[in-house]
Amino acid sequence: MGLTCWLTGLLLIMAACASPAAEAGCGGVETVGAKRKVNPGGHAPLAIGDSTMLLALPNLARAGYRVNARGCRGWSEGMAVLRAEKRSRRLPHLVLMALGADWSVSLRSIRRTLHLLGPRRVLALMTPLELGGWAGDDARSMRRAFKRYPQRIVLLDWVRYSRGHGEWFQPDGTHLTFSGADAFARLARRATPWAKHGEMPNRTFFPKADS
Repeated sequence: MGLTCWLTGLLLIMAACASPAAEAGCGGVETVGAKRKVNPGGHAPLAIGDSTMLLALPNLARAGYRVNARGCRGWSEGMAVLRAEKRSRRLPHLVLMALGADWSVSLRSIRRTLHLLGPRRVLALMTPLELGGWAGDDARSMRRAFKRYPQRIVLLDWVRYSRGHGEWFQPDGTHLTFSGADAFARLARRATPWAKHGEMPNRTFFPKADS
């Protein structure tokens, strides 16, 4: 019994020590302000992402977004960013969530995000590619959420938009090259017409057949 307790304590200590190291490996939060006004007189739309967004920060800023990204970020951390924005009364009309390369995204978590934003704001969802360049359940969850809430969600289907463009990605098939960062921001820009207060989508998704 004593040995079991000792081993348990050792494992807990190792986990506690490993956690800061893993956190450091993910890097800190990177932010940048919008360089273009797409919502004159109101808050700039906010883009929240993980490591796959980091190279595209300046591109997104030029598209009109205020950007907040961090490596290893999961959906729950993205929600924490939104809660902080809401407490400080900086929550904009349009929020773009580009998460899912790390952890997972469920329909329930998207529903909770819509509840947090309230019925008069718009959520843009960027479907993620998993490590290796393949699309998983997270992209399907976002597409299902879009079908269920077409007047609340703008779907930016990065998985479909980027198909066949290997030059947009690093060898891991997920993180961006410079040309990929340009493309990522071009797709994100398609949601900016809904940055203005009162503008609500109606089955709005990209890419469409003519995109």
